[in-house]
Formats: sequence, C-alpha cells, structure tokens
Amino acid sequence: MNTYATKPSDIERKWYVVDASGVVLGRLSAEIAKILRGKHKPNFVPNLDCGDYVIVINAEKVKLTGKKLTDKVYYRHTGWIGGIKETTPAKILAGKFPGRVIEKAVERMISRNPLGRQQMTKLRVYAGADGSFVLYEDEFDNYNYEQGAYTEIPVVWNDASRQLIIGARKGAYKGMLNNRKFTIVLQDGTRKVVDYKGKRSD
Repeated sequence: MNTYATKPSDIERKWYVVDASGVVLGRLSAEIAKILRGKHKPNFVPNLDCGDYVIVINAEKVKLTGKKLTDKVYYRHTGWIGGIKETTPAKILAGKFPGRVIEKAVERMISRNPLGRQQMTKLRVYAGADGSFVLYEDEFDNYNYEQGAYTEIPVVWNDASRQLIIGARKGAYKGMLNNRKFTIVLQDGTRKVVDYKGKRSD
C-alpha cells in the first residue's frame, strides 16, 4: 500500500469573495485563516501552501462585540526611546486603512514564518465594495524573474454588477500553467467555474 503525499502540482486554487458587512471580526478572521492555510481541503498538509485566495470587501463595516471597538488596544514601537504608540479599532476603522483591523486579526492566526507570510499574500482586504488584485507567479526556485520570467493576471471585482473580471495574462515563464480553472465562490453560495486560457474572462 502506497502512502499519498500532497505535491504542489496537486493543489487547486479557488477564489473566495467575502463581504465583511456586519460579520463578527473574530469569526470572520478564523474562517479566512482556515481558507488561506487550506485546512478546509482533504489534501491539506502543514508544510505546503495549500490555501486559496480571499478577497474581503466592506472591511469598514466589520463588527466587533462588546466594548472591543474602543477598549481593545493595538501597540507598536517606532524603535526610538519612548516610541511606543497605541491605537484602537475605532480609530483604525475611521482612518485611511480600515482593512488593517482584519489583516492583523488574520495575521495572528497564521504561522509567523516564511510559509505563513506566503499564505498572507493571498489575502486582499478592501474598505468598500469594489476591489482589484494582481495574481503574480514565477518559477519560485530561482532568480529568473529578474529577467522578466513571470506572469501577472489582473483580477477586478465590481460590486454593483456583482462581476469578477479576470484579465488577460501578461508575461511568461518556463513550466507555467497555460490553462487553468478558477472556481469563484461568493458568500451567498453562488459558485462558478471559469476555464481560463490566458485571455480576459468576465
């Protein structure tokens, strides 16, 4: 009997669009972290990035229970003597980058190592309902990207029309996937499989 071991080529990526409006921060972050790590998949292994991509919209409308909005405190240090700074979720949500509340919550549920940092790159958080993202890929095991051996696929979400646009692929590298399938899953359960061959798909 042979033992099955998941390989990078066995991992199929999906895209999740999550609406944070009225959703409790802790529960939302736990679900996002699970998807980023790939723990919802039967072929999950802890030493590989098995996770999917997550796009969070309406981050400014996330919900915090109890008095966490004003009583919870985030600390950071500038590196200078007496340089400790503090802020609250209320100030962040009212500021220029409200999505950082969700990013920090998810980040603390992900391993703090190179694999965890790689998994966090699949998360994009947007304050409002619209968003955009660029899927970057290269050979991952050399420096050929410095000579232009990489690809970029732009992805744009239009909330008014409820449309996800996967743009035309730019660039190329040896061994890249010419054809792939994107499984788009919305929060309401709507699911669509897109056969992508490098050209724009609406």
